[in-house]
Order: sequence, then C-alpha cells, then structure tokens
Amino acid sequence: MLINYEKVTAHLQDIRTGKIKEGLILGVPEIDEYFRFKPSSFNIVLGHSNTGKTTIVLYLMLAYSIKHQIKWLVFSSENEAYSIIRKLIEFLEERPIQDVPQKQFEKHSKFIYTHFKIIDANKTYTYRELLDLCKVVKDAWNYQGLLIDPYNSLIKDPKLISSVGGHEYDYQVASEFRLFAKKKNITLFVNAHGVTEALRKVYPKGHENEGLPQPLNLAQVEGGGKWGNRADDVLCVHRLTGHPTEWMFTELSVLKVKETETGGRCTPYDAPLRLRMKLNGVGFEYIGRDILYYRQDTKEEIKF
Repeated sequence: MLINYEKVTAHLQDIRTGKIKEGLILGVPEIDEYFRFKPSSFNIVLGHSNTGKTTIVLYLMLAYSIKHQIKWLVFSSENEAYSIIRKLIEFLEERPIQDVPQKQFEKHSKFIYTHFKIIDANKTYTYRELLDLCKVVKDAWNYQGLLIDPYNSLIKDPKLISSVGGHEYDYQVASEFRLFAKKKNITLFVNAHGVTEALRKVYPKGHENEGLPQPLNLAQVEGGGKWGNRADDVLCVHRLTGHPTEWMFTELSVLKVKETETGGRCTPYDAPLRLRMKLNGVGFEYIGRDILYYRQDTKEEIKF
C-alpha cells in the first residue's frame, strides 16, 4: 500500500506555515517546554525498579485528565486495582485516603471511574492478546491514552519467537505497539525496566551521589536500543532512593522527542526536571507549584 501523498504534503504545509497542532500542555511552562501529550504517539518510560515510574506516570495522567478530560485505559500487572485507584484519590485530595471525607471520596471516585478504566491483571497476556483486548475496549469506550506497565510482565508469544527469533522479538513488539497507537489515535505509554547491568553504573567516588545508581539511557532499556528507535518520545524516571535527602525528588529526563514541531524537546543532560514528592506521598510539586491544579494563564491553582 502506498502513502496518501496529498495528506503528507498537507501536513508538511502545516509545518511550513506554523499551523501544526501542538501537543497538550500541563500548564507548567518549565515542564511543557520539554514534554507534551500527543495523539497517535508511542512513548517509553524507562527507569530502574522501585524508582516510582508507575506513581509519577499515574500522576501526570491524572493531570491531563483534569486539564483536558483525557480518558485512560490502564494495564498494570505489578499493582492491584485498588492500589491504583487509592493513589489517584489521594492525588486528587492531597492527603492519605484515611483522611478523605466521605463526600470527597465519592466525588473523586466518580471522576476516576469516568476517566480511568483498569484491566484486570489477575491474568497473563501476550502483547497481542493485550492489544486485542485494548481494541475491544476502545470500540466500547473511546479512551485517548493507554498505559502498559511494565512491558516485561507480558508473557512471550512462543509462535512469534519461533518465527522471528528471540533477537527480533522485541523489535516486532515495539513496531506493533507503535502501529496500534497510530491506527487507534491514542497516546501509548509503556513502562520499561533497565537491564540488570545498568545497576552497576554508579556515581563515581568523590561525587555527591557516590555509589548510587545513575539514570538510565536509551541503550540500557531492557530489550535493547530498538525500543528507543521505535518510540516517538522517551522519558527516564530516576530517584536516588538510597540518599538521605534526595530520595524525595523524582528526576524526569526527556531523552527523545521525535516531532519537535508539535512541542517538546530533550532536557539538558545534567538538568532533568526535578519533581518534589509531597508529604505522605500524595502528589508532586515543581518549584513549589502543584502540578495537578496549577494554571499558567492565571498563575493560580484551580479548584477541583
């Protein structure tokens, strides 16, 4: 099948004349400069285990739901459904669930039910079985965003491995993820761990973070660099969990932005976005501003 040449040239014309539609913003300029929510995009979120990848991604997803009414489908095999919903409620209320009044609990639960659907993770899936399920849900409930967390929790497809070999398997998966995002016009986030060897790459002697793991790069994602090659955007989540004070900061690095015309760019190598965890772990702030509720146009926080 050949491309639609008129459609392609029309897109180029939009780029040439500055009419290209940019990705959705969070309303925090310093974050929006580097990252946007873009339809039909395949995004990798990589990071070491237990650094809070799922937590920060859920928080950003919720922010897009509040500000742009984005609906999400979530597959998270490492977290119970009640744990995910609890996190979202605590993010909305900004306090532990035990302190949430009944009226607010019901209000937040309704908002989450409207904007989030969670796939039962008490079943194993190959990536194709999961995508088939996501297609069914898409037809019944028109979500705009999908989270697969993490990729290595999906069981290998033995038929595909036997036909393409283990080396090409992950490339095939990444390609099909990318095509799914394009065909269904969704924003797909796939959380990925780093290779085991990456944990051995620590800050050198004399560094302020001496002995602690360094952030991952594109070549260190589990499954190989092919993931970075196929992805539109790549984010790295890093946290110094063993540091006495820095453990409360999540560093978000943007390692790749395929289409800068629609907004976003890579963060400087030595200057990631530093998001500070709120007390009791009920959200994040950036330079003292609440990411969920801050509005750039008024310089104030919106009420939910």
